[in-house]
Amino acid sequence: MSPRVYMLTRPAVAMARLPTLSLSRMPVHASRTPQRRHSSSSKKLPLSGVTVVSLEQAIAAPFCTRQLADQGARVIKIERPGGGDFARDYDARVDGQSSHFLWANRAKESLALDLKDPRDLAAAKTIIRNADVLVQNLAPGAAARMGLSHASLRGDNPRLIVCDISGYGSYGPYSGKKAYDLLIQAESGFVSVTGGPDAPAKAGISIADIASGMYAYTNILTALIERGRTGAGRRIDISMLESMVEWMSFPLYYAIGDQPPVPRTGLTHATVYPYGPFPTAGGESVLFGVQNEREWLLLCRDVLGDASLAADARFASNALRSRNRAPLRDVIAGRLAGRSAAQVRESLDAAGIANAQVNDMHDVWRHPQLRARRRWAEMETPAGPVPTLLPPGIDDPGETRLDAVPAVGQHNASLFAEFGITREEK
Repeated sequence: MSPRVYMLTRPAVAMARLPTLSLSRMPVHASRTPQRRHSSSSKKLPLSGVTVVSLEQAIAAPFCTRQLADQGARVIKIERPGGGDFARDYDARVDGQSSHFLWANRAKESLALDLKDPRDLAAAKTIIRNADVLVQNLAPGAAARMGLSHASLRGDNPRLIVCDISGYGSYGPYSGKKAYDLLIQAESGFVSVTGGPDAPAKAGISIADIASGMYAYTNILTALIERGRTGAGRRIDISMLESMVEWMSFPLYYAIGDQPPVPRTGLTHATVYPYGPFPTAGGESVLFGVQNEREWLLLCRDVLGDASLAADARFASNALRSRNRAPLRDVIAGRLAGRSAAQVRESLDAAGIANAQVNDMHDVWRHPQLRARRRWAEMETPAGPVPTLLPPGIDDPGETRLDAVPAVGQHNASLFAEFGITREEK
């Protein structure tokens, strides 16, 4: 299908009052901007001709393979017969379909196989022998027990790249331990630096799954480049824990040598100040940040109206401002108290100080920047078309694949015919 690029506007009925969000019925106004259309076969995309087989579930592996599909790879998703990937049942918010599943599974072919059945396992191996990449995030050791490890498969297909995604990696004392996103957020230390002073908090998205999916994606791209030089595939071992610990960045170094870790500071920054929400007239707040001394001077002079504040000995450096954030917060709040949030944002923009609104999801659907850049397109699902965001870095729908999200087992017949798998062999 040629996806339509369109803009989302405020629904006539307040979306917060709806029990479910039916995206395909959200008002759209495509006529306001020229339509950008494409056919998935109209252009040879970077990964065209690459076949990926994925034994995937939940988010980590599906997000990895969806990005491969975005770049033109053919992705054959092997699911359990009947229910399929259990993420299909996480919720029913999108016309009875799972929000998680739709986001991570467009442009794939669904092959329903019971891999405990020797005939179905043989069918999977037949297809994998003809594939370029195998991705799996089954329970620890499950793929290897079925003979689907790189060591077992490379004899028949030496060019095969196998990417295993697990909670803790393939060896070490935790290698057999099951893992889910929240658990890795905890093990990696992420929740220890997230939340407010009184309690830690998890991320509102599956950040550990997304991190490991991103590293799987980039490692597969690297392995494909390497295979172009050597002619040989290889194994990739992606650990959710290692992916998240890599992302812990400055908190790890901040606490090096048993020094006190960064405190949890909610919407403010642990070590940079002022950086966070500040109250304005009418009970609203504005979120802004100052990263250097030049910006601090501009904030004092052009926004707070007092250039002399920049020379106050309590606030003469970022370290001092962070240490004395309570009195500084009071000073800033007092200076902003007579102005609306819109007026403060206008003065911040004029001064070149970074600022933002704290949007909810309804605001994001209607975000004027996304609308101006025409980032919304459309994809088909088993229940009808829904909006989808163009992949970051892609400006034209013709540069990516936005093909349909499949129903469970939708492509069984065509795949069996293509790979010469008879019903008896299946």
